[in-house]
Amino acid sequence: MNAVARPDARPDLHRPGVGAVFVSTWNVGTPERQRAAVEAIRTAWENREWPDLGLLSYSVFIGTDGETLMHYSQWTGEQEYEDFVRTYRDDRNAEIDKAVPGIERVELRRYGAVHRSTARGATSTGELPGVVVIVEADFTEDAGPGAREEWVDSVFAALDEDAVSRPATGGISGQFHLSLDGGRVLNYAEWESEQAHLDWLADDAPLSEAWRRVQHDPRLAAGRVRRYTPALSLSAGV
Repeated sequence: MNAVARPDARPDLHRPGVGAVFVSTWNVGTPERQRAAVEAIRTAWENREWPDLGLLSYSVFIGTDGETLMHYSQWTGEQEYEDFVRTYRDDRNAEIDKAVPGIERVELRRYGAVHRSTARGATSTGELPGVVVIVEADFTEDAGPGAREEWVDSVFAALDEDAVSRPATGGISGQFHLSLDGGRVLNYAEWESEQAHLDWLADDAPLSEAWRRVQHDPRLAAGRVRRYTPALSLSAGV
């Protein structure tokens, strides 16, 4: 089986059988190199048989910063990823690096399947996402068991409280993942456009008490927000 690209360049975020999700970041430097790297990835994968080792999908997103790529892959489990690394990864990366020399592979983090998700159907026009917003929340080492789950629940409480006073117009969905090392929550949030997300952030309505609890949780160590546009999503052909 060869790799097949999904026409909407998006993974199926709720497909069955996902046991682990791997998210990595590459720094490639310029918008031109971003596009070249995506095409090199497409060529390297489409010219080879799909590695039938529990890889369910592999998706690539272009950072709106003009420098980075994000990779989001769905696996049946961690061991299947290790088998892929041992057998298949090096020749693909070598071909990509030959086409786009100097790629910096910044970080790879391992997550479980979607922990909680929400669809903001009341504020979305039904369009496909123009941007994916990645929110990363890192927790202190002494945060304690259940801290991440409690924090995610507090985000949902804040979203519900804002549904009338500060609706996320243009927001489509959010998928929360918990890292397998216990230290991070990742929210993969789909928005209709980058501007819609920026407008929501710029809303000068006072933050609710629920959002203040989210943002000032003493167990949080750091946070980061980045925006990406869908570029390529591959899965096994029939």
